[in-house]
Amino acid sequence: MALSAKLEKGHRYNTAASQAILFGGCERQMARLTVTQVLEMARKGERIAMITAYDYPSAQLVDATGVPIILVGDSLGNVMLGYEGTIPVTMDEMIHHTAAVVRGSTNALVVGDMPFMSYQALDSEAIRNAGRFLKEAGCQAVKLEGGRAVAPLIRKLVGYGIPVMGHIGFTPQSVNQLGGARVQGRSSEAARELIEDALALERAGAFSIVLELVPAQVARAVTERLEIPTIGIGAGPDCDGQVQVFHDLLGLYPTLQFRHAKRYAELGEAIQAAVRSYIQDVQDGAFPTDAHSFSMSAEEETRFHELLGDAPSQAQVG
Repeated sequence: MALSAKLEKGHRYNTAASQAILFGGCERQMARLTVTQVLEMARKGERIAMITAYDYPSAQLVDATGVPIILVGDSLGNVMLGYEGTIPVTMDEMIHHTAAVVRGSTNALVVGDMPFMSYQALDSEAIRNAGRFLKEAGCQAVKLEGGRAVAPLIRKLVGYGIPVMGHIGFTPQSVNQLGGARVQGRSSEAARELIEDALALERAGAFSIVLELVPAQVARAVTERLEIPTIGIGAGPDCDGQVQVFHDLLGLYPTLQFRHAKRYAELGEAIQAAVRSYIQDVQDGAFPTDAHSFSMSAEEETRFHELLGDAPSQAQVG
């Protein structure tokens, strides 16, 4: 529902999901933002900022800003591992990176992205894989792609105490079926299907839904009809929150820029300039200087050269 309406109406969230913050040790988890607090933010009309992080240093940096949700997206395949897309990403890779993000953060709710074929084959396998995110990686929720087809699975995961973030619109794991990274829901029929998908995910117990590459009008209609928050990426300004990829926001890949992303810095260019300066300093002998070096005492240096049988240096003679 609209943000103003969410202020007036409480959301009865599945108890098993809301208690999942206790999974993996309550003392540490309780310090983090919880799924129930995310729902409360939306009810109060607070816009929710979510950003991706994929390793310990990026997690430390973004967590220190107070960002409420960190997503360890399977987009790490593109931006961290050099894959052409998200499809090759494995469970072990996701667990490895998610665990690093959890270690690097203390305040944000960390959501682990379930990779392609980690939840599509068997429900039992999906439940085990989702459990690995909480048990091994230490995150507090998982995200998975799909609409009504995955709603029964989401209901099961929530029933087992695993909070779930949904994801509809353009779903990168279905890129081959969708024919590329295309905006979804542009026809009235397709837009209605997205609304039905969103409602099904909410009924199944998802605590929020990512809307990716969806017309702004459709995202607004979805948001107005849901009690749980929507988080947009390329879905206009009327979602309850927004998500951006760390590398896109910071301009870490200078030659890549997307319409749905806003650059807040040009760190890729800054990094390249810094490395070029370093190379030049090394070539010119300008680095390292005495300020970057360590030394032994003059007495120890004399003994050192005596042990080596070296002639004393001019500095020693002086």
